[in-house]
Amino acid sequence: MKQIKQIIDQPLLEVVLSRLCHQLLENHTPFDNTVLLGLQPRGIHLADRIKARLEKITGQKVPLGYLDTTFHRDDFRRRSIPLTASTTKVPFLIEDKEVILIDDVLYTGRTVRAAMDAMITFGRPSKVELLVLINRKYARHLPIEADYVGQAVNTLDSQRVEVLWEEQGEQDGVWLSNKQEDEA
Repeated sequence: MKQIKQIIDQPLLEVVLSRLCHQLLENHTPFDNTVLLGLQPRGIHLADRIKARLEKITGQKVPLGYLDTTFHRDDFRRRSIPLTASTTKVPFLIEDKEVILIDDVLYTGRTVRAAMDAMITFGRPSKVELLVLINRKYARHLPIEADYVGQAVNTLDSQRVEVLWEEQGEQDGVWLSNKQEDEA
């Protein structure tokens, strides 16, 4: 994929992550009844960073789980190449908890819809909120909006937003690129 433009560089990413954490603190302190669920595969890196910052600021443990939505997706059987499931690791019940779903990019809303279905396996939450690093505006297929947004961007359908993480061997940042011909 040809990278066209960097949307967020590493220094700006640090500012955005701090802002998102402080917004969560305003609404959820002391985190007694709140859990974080990172959406597999790419939302878990953001969730790990958010958890670490919240714990550093508050000095208390913040429950974090990883949720795979593969088998709950509405396009699961429509793909020519089968999807590969990631690990679901939710070491707590979410019954009557305030759940913050965390993903890197909000695009059509289909992953979030699938996450809502997958999440119910672990209990019925009292509240669900969505935190995303990037909100691709004007691209939604479903009426889903994020409660916490790092940055909103206008994109074309022919473009892709790539969030790169140090944990994946890349330099932290967010890039806008052209989709490959086989993705279009």
